Amino acid sequence: MFINRLSLRQFRNYQEASVEFKKNINIIIGNNAQGKTSLIESIYVLSTTKSHRTSKDSQLILFNEDFARIDADITREHDDLKLSLIISKKGKRASYNGVDQKKLSEYVGKLIVVMFAPEDLCLVKGGPQCRRRFMDMEIGQLSPSYLFHLGQYSKLLKQRNELLKQLRTNRTNELLLDVITEQLVSHAIYVVNSRVDFLNKLELFSKRIHSDISNGLEDIGLSYVNSFKELELSEEIMLKKYKDLYNQDIQLGSTSLGPHRDDFSVSINGVNTHQFGSQGQQRTASLSMKLAEIELIHSVLNEYPILLLDDVLSELDDARQTQLLNTIKNKVQTFITTTSIDGIDEFVIELADIFTINNAKIRIGDMNDAGNDEYTTV
Repeated sequence: MFINRLSLRQFRNYQEASVEFKKNINIIIGNNAQGKTSLIESIYVLSTTKSHRTSKDSQLILFNEDFARIDADITREHDDLKLSLIISKKGKRASYNGVDQKKLSEYVGKLIVVMFAPEDLCLVKGGPQCRRRFMDMEIGQLSPSYLFHLGQYSKLLKQRNELLKQLRTNRTNELLLDVITEQLVSHAIYVVNSRVDFLNKLELFSKRIHSDISNGLEDIGLSYVNSFKELELSEEIMLKKYKDLYNQDIQLGSTSLGPHRDDFSVSINGVNTHQFGSQGQQRTASLSMKLAEIELIHSVLNEYPILLLDDVLSELDDARQTQLLNTIKNKVQTFITTTSIDGIDEFVIELADIFTINNAKIRIGDMNDAGNDEYTTV
């Protein structure tokens, strides 16, 4: 997978920009608040239709403008694609090769990305919401069916919670609760099973990578933690659990169990890393999972995703940097944002194209390159 050209219009602080990429490694340099993170955020948004930085689409649109647009020409294993995403106050409209997609879930998956940013340390030390989002975003890129079932589950969950609140004062409509709960379960079991399968595969790749990083001293484990507290879940078991909690859920006005409350645990040598791991172990575990994502996606698609490294190299020591860069070298198109190339392996710099961003203007070359003081659209 390779991005040949990326064009932005009214996205974040970019009025208009277009840039071509010719190499696997692209280093994007700039001071803070100049637009370097926004540039690779646009790639992530184009891929997933969502931002990793905000849940408010309005923040993606340049101030005082009505819409933002992202376009890209990409090369995949068997074809070339033109992707386009328009973000407006009315919603999002996605297309590829000039054909509008009726559902965003049918569009997601055309461009596959893996993002690694400092906040991804929350994969280990953060709360369950962070890990649920990680699973949903990664599985969703590989499976439109998963996005469908997750979307249906979310809609039914909202309906169920609204009904539970009503039943606190008037319990004449409990039959409808049965109907919604049965519909909810059919989607919930698909979501849970997909997550378990994803984690099992991710664990296999993570173990090899983590062992390499730790020189064979550590073994990483990933385990899905379902809120039903059952090792084996079926629709029948799930439905019974929901019905057993009818009275409790009515009193709470919300649904106590389900994929929206699930989690996964990370362990090193059998010890819970979230609770007892050192900061170094937590960083290594996060890195292992991110690198494992790359290999998992390749095993499914027979091609590598795009890798986005947002100011993350400064967070990793030399050993972890080396493992990361060795993994991506010569096979994964990678975008690296940084405030300086100091500390980046010289061999990597020789393989890379370097872009400098200043006030949302892009030019090719390092900040220190002489003879080119003008920042223009590339």
